[in-house]
Amino acid sequence: TRYKFNDHSPGLYKTTDYGAHWTKIDNGLPANDFTRVVREDDVRKDLLFAGTELGLFISWDGGRNWSPFQLNLPITPITDLRIHQGNLIAATSGRGYWILDDLSVLRQFKNEAPAFSIYRPSDAYLVNGSSELDDTSEEFTGANRYRGVNPSTGVVIYYQLPEMKKEDQISLEIKDADGNLVRTFSSKADEKYKKYDGAPKADPLLPKAKGLNRFVWDMRYATMPGVPNVYMESSYAGHKAPPGKYSITVKTGNQTISTEAEILANPLYPTDAATYKEYHSTMWGMENELASMHRMVNDLYDKQKQLEALLSSLPASEKFTAVKKDGEALLKKMKTWDEDMVQRKSKAYDDVENFPNKFTANYLFLINATESDVPRVNLPSLDRMKELNAQWATLKARANEILDRDIPALNKKMW
Repeated sequence: TRYKFNDHSPGLYKTTDYGAHWTKIDNGLPANDFTRVVREDDVRKDLLFAGTELGLFISWDGGRNWSPFQLNLPITPITDLRIHQGNLIAATSGRGYWILDDLSVLRQFKNEAPAFSIYRPSDAYLVNGSSELDDTSEEFTGANRYRGVNPSTGVVIYYQLPEMKKEDQISLEIKDADGNLVRTFSSKADEKYKKYDGAPKADPLLPKAKGLNRFVWDMRYATMPGVPNVYMESSYAGHKAPPGKYSITVKTGNQTISTEAEILANPLYPTDAATYKEYHSTMWGMENELASMHRMVNDLYDKQKQLEALLSSLPASEKFTAVKKDGEALLKKMKTWDEDMVQRKSKAYDDVENFPNKFTANYLFLINATESDVPRVNLPSLDRMKELNAQWATLKARANEILDRDIPALNKKMW
């Protein structure tokens, strides 16, 4: 470029025959915006990025046409560009370094792509920590004025949608290589979800705006259910999925689109496939058991409340004396079982200091203690799991006795 001679034209030329002939390629660039750097993507041919005195530009066709690619960059000279490990790194004059941390969508983008389409996510490593970019909030612009922002720590999924009606819904389904369901998400909030202090987090909602949408799967299995209004000082999050390939399917109405994602092992940990498999099997088993426990607790508690209401509504007549006696005995049995399972006096953080944890809180504590970024299951965890599973077998048998024998017997007497 000739900006030192007061010529601020882009000054971009291209050769395809080692300099024998040159073609001017500045269509779409401002006439007074001289170029400082041009880089071609190292995966997609003819995908070019140009850093100029006023910002960043992109070309999809080898420079024949250019479009602004400023996004959230400040208006500042782009002094250098580098493409490294799927990222576009920009050096600026006085405004620091900026990184576009995932070029996978740009590498797959096509103008003629259907309105309903999905892009294959970049491979994701099982890393520690979190990032502001893990969230799908439309309010976050990708930058923080006080600190740098790390790349997302999950599988970043991009999909394109046509304009949708308010009542239209989309769903996302993730399965492992064997076809087993790992996680589901929806654009519609779960109507059964109940928020209370210490409740499991609600699943994030899928965005469904017209055009390109971004969603981050945190690589975790489904969140475990809680017990409404019972505070347990633990996390209900499922464990992170092991390395491997996963299918991702987005559905809306009768339309379906699918792609594949791959989770890679953390290279910092010398963990082999067998260890990952043991870890996944152990965590998956415990999470399923806890979900079964809490479903049973919630089911029996609902029946307990129904029985209380029923007994209080019975007339004070000798005709119902025997039924009331049997009902009160069953109610006591149900309450005793419930008290062995959960601590309903616990309502807030550190209530455990006043009210001892009960069975499911202890089981959830074991799950949290066993989960680790280093996916190994130690012997004490296995021993404790064996001990708690034996206790659960007894508690479960007591619950099944109530459900399968005691409640039907009382119903038979009443009706």
